[in-house]
Amino acid sequence: MNTKVWKTPFWPEGVANDVSDYHFPLFKFLDDSARDYPKNVFTIFSGASKTFAQVKDTADRIANFLAGKGIKKGDRVAILLPNIPQLPEIFFGIIKTGAVCVNCNPVYTATELNYQLNDSEAKMLFCMDHPVLYDNVVKAVEDTDVEDVIICNIKSYLPKFKGFIGGLLGKIPKAKSHVKGHYMFDDIVAAAAPSPPVVEIDPDNDTAAMLYTGGTTGVPKGAELTHTNFTYNVKALEEYGRLVHEPGQRDEKLRHGGYHTYLGVLPWYHVFGITVAMLSAVQSASRIVCIPDPRAGIPPFTEVLKAVQKYKATIMPAVPTIFVAFTNHSLIDQYDLTSLMGCFSGGAPLPPEVCRQFEEKTGAVIFEGYGLTETTPVVCSNPTDKKKRKIGSIGFPIPGTDVKIVDLDTGTEELPMGEDGEIAVCGPQVMKGYWKRPDANDEVFRQINGNRYFLTGDIGHIDEDGYIIITDRKKDMILVSGFNVYPRDVEDILYTNPKVELTAVVGVPDEKSGERVKAFIKLKANETATIEEMQEFCRENMAGYKRPKFIEFRDEIPVSNVGKVLRRVLRDEEKK
Repeated sequence: MNTKVWKTPFWPEGVANDVSDYHFPLFKFLDDSARDYPKNVFTIFSGASKTFAQVKDTADRIANFLAGKGIKKGDRVAILLPNIPQLPEIFFGIIKTGAVCVNCNPVYTATELNYQLNDSEAKMLFCMDHPVLYDNVVKAVEDTDVEDVIICNIKSYLPKFKGFIGGLLGKIPKAKSHVKGHYMFDDIVAAAAPSPPVVEIDPDNDTAAMLYTGGTTGVPKGAELTHTNFTYNVKALEEYGRLVHEPGQRDEKLRHGGYHTYLGVLPWYHVFGITVAMLSAVQSASRIVCIPDPRAGIPPFTEVLKAVQKYKATIMPAVPTIFVAFTNHSLIDQYDLTSLMGCFSGGAPLPPEVCRQFEEKTGAVIFEGYGLTETTPVVCSNPTDKKKRKIGSIGFPIPGTDVKIVDLDTGTEELPMGEDGEIAVCGPQVMKGYWKRPDANDEVFRQINGNRYFLTGDIGHIDEDGYIIITDRKKDMILVSGFNVYPRDVEDILYTNPKVELTAVVGVPDEKSGERVKAFIKLKANETATIEEMQEFCRENMAGYKRPKFIEFRDEIPVSNVGKVLRRVLRDEEKK
């Protein structure tokens, strides 16, 4: 495609409009960092660490084992793991054989996992030695093509003393028993040679990972993401991102070679965590702290705060619920979080008030981005410079990406600046397509001016300064007496109320107006409020047709494992 120079006077200074040199196998990121910085620490887990050379050695051994078991180019191999240090080793080991990683959510039930294994036609599965996770695997692999199961125990990845004490006291997760014929991860690594097979990779067309999406709106579909989808996205983010590394100095690209420490709070089975945390850390030869459960600690999220202080984390990609958890944590003032420099927010809209509070408490800068699983994931990002960042927007398309706002009916007619329509994306990060779903591909792809665009299902517009504004999800829009109400508009206003911690807005049926607005609100700890009080706040701060007719206080609001508020769950509850 021809590069489109984004028309705005606020484009970040020094950032190119395009990137190049990204058409190569994804595992080159690891191989290059292991060659240039072999002794630098890559993964940190519970006080123990692995260098880039060690991670590459293990990945090469895994690739050797897979090839010996008959795994070949194009085969699918599933991973069912939380953020433990084996995961990057397995991920790179799989793609070094030319096979496809099928990343599965560790909290899936056996039924959900069985569906994904069957749909993907996976031949092998890596899982954790855990009393619940492993039992689910044993049930889920029945009546699938999975021939081998490899079990990962964390004991060998802990410091020796901690591993010894944990084993003695029974604190290290372990299944009650293992099925005969299943392999232990440490055994297969020890027995294999660090010699991956020689495989010819076509980075633009060969699938590196298949990630399932659509679970919050319908039957999950496997998005096929190529090597180039990932390598482009990482390289484009590197070109676009700028941070001030030293007080008083100009902003610059993120430094390589171990300067930065990423905090791995995003799950690595999800595309956001894979690309913006794990792969970005590999490419820049940075450290990454493995966080299997961000909610760990008393009160919840305390262990994450400890990790920031202990490991001097500098980069934290996260979803808005993580930033909310930080700003509302009762012990936040007890921890030094000043090492944080840059925080990439995505996965859901970032309420402006949450952004303000987080930056005030940490000194870091949050730059909000936008993307989807189908776009590997990043499409747009606010500039990392606070002067050019526009809070409430998602900024500009990253270098090499084009965005159009198109009509909601056909998805082919480009709309004028300022007019709301569906966001369509064209760029090297757009997926190959949905696995075995030509019908779904026909729904989301359009040819516009000779280029293939992906219809995101999100509504937005481009403002007079060139910033892209997300209005809301197509399916979340509420129609009140002919007026369009976008849940995010109402939620952003509710977040400015100092008593509100989390909120979600949905449409509920109404005989007179078609739909009315209902707000679910979780209050901050030790706060109280009445429905009348909140209704008065809404009367003072939003137009009549936007005001929630119904308000319900909740102790918890349902969120996905990635931290997205699940409006669908709330809508379904209302229907019942």
